[in-house]
Amino acid sequence: MTQLSVSRPRERGRHGEAADDPRLAHRIRHGRRLGPGRAVPGGLALGPVLLLLAWVVTSATGLLDPQTLSAPWTVVTTFGELIADGRLQSNLLTSVQRAGISLVLGVGIGVALALAAGLSRVGEALIDGPVQIKRAVPTLALIPLAIIWFGIGEEMKIIMIAASVFVPVYINTHAALRGVDHRYVELAETVGLSRAEFIRRVALPGALPGFFTGLRLSVTISWIALVVVEQVNATSGIGYLMTQARTYGQTEIIVVGLVVYAAFGLVGDTLVRAVERRALSWRRTLGS
Repeated sequence: MTQLSVSRPRERGRHGEAADDPRLAHRIRHGRRLGPGRAVPGGLALGPVLLLLAWVVTSATGLLDPQTLSAPWTVVTTFGELIADGRLQSNLLTSVQRAGISLVLGVGIGVALALAAGLSRVGEALIDGPVQIKRAVPTLALIPLAIIWFGIGEEMKIIMIAASVFVPVYINTHAALRGVDHRYVELAETVGLSRAEFIRRVALPGALPGFFTGLRLSVTISWIALVVVEQVNATSGIGYLMTQARTYGQTEIIVVGLVVYAAFGLVGDTLVRAVERRALSWRRTLGS
């Protein structure tokens, strides 16, 4: 029987004769052949800019009915008016406080539960099932019960947002913990690491990629949940402002609220990405 041999491609750009060709070395370094390629000018801002341009064009040409969606210049004027009378700042501050407190609380709970379930079979048996149940139940469905339990004040809103936030942190961090290469566990046992040292030096670094993925999702989900809870028996916040505008058919104020939510979601995701790149600078990935 003829044995087929598959030759492994030589590493280029650092070793061997390929290093003599600067074009090949540059191509390999920047992943132009098999990777995602060069960075796109504008980066993450390109998509929102194109959406804004489409909005401007369709509004200016009359393709978009102002009753359906207010024109950008109308929204900008309304934005200035809301700032001038102080309504935007006061409601925005309330929303940011709610989202921030809930995010910190939810992320802390998610990480704690992920560690308990990811590092212990007993913990997984007790925790993973209830978390999966919560994952399948939308926040909106829990609000009537939450109102009965916690009332309609700030406590209910923060609990509901945190309950939505902790799930993606738990899911991704738990998966990353269970995905740590078993060879590292054997190596830790060989060199005699204690349980605490193993968690600090092996488990937590191995779980960081999953944690940051969950954190990015949680930042977005915190604003989505905020939209929901602020439109239920709220007296302040961007969601409350949008609810009042809906009552009077003020679509421009609704769009201002949507733009604020989108802007904070995008900024939050960008900040998390920046921290992730810095914390995981040791990794060599397609996105590097």
